[in-house]
Amino acid sequence: MLIEVYFQEIINLMSNFPSIKSYEINQEKRGFYEGFIRAKIIFVDQSYLHIREFVDVEFVVDRKMYSYQYMTFENNLVFRYDNTEHHRKLNLPNFPHHKHDHNENNVINSQAPFL
Repeated sequence: MLIEVYFQEIINLMSNFPSIKSYEINQEKRGFYEGFIRAKIIFVDQSYLHIREFVDVEFVVDRKMYSYQYMTFENNLVFRYDNTEHHRKLNLPNFPHHKHDHNENNVINSQAPFL
């Protein structure tokens, strides 16, 4: 799959989700198969989701780096999933994949989610 196809799949997903009020997306092609996406999705209740992904789609969709941060309309963290390697000492079974709940310092083991 070419990176443009993946970018379009993400746009289609956001365009067809009824709870999404609006979205902004920035796509950076970094070759035929690699790219970076930044997006902000605003939901009808005014909560929002910040998305960052660096992906390689040559053979499978491989999200080398991701962060999905969901916030209330009052800018309070609901959760954030990411794969930043800053929690090595916690010995999480699915390291580096983890989730922060509404308490930023509470780090939970998780699988890599899909948007």
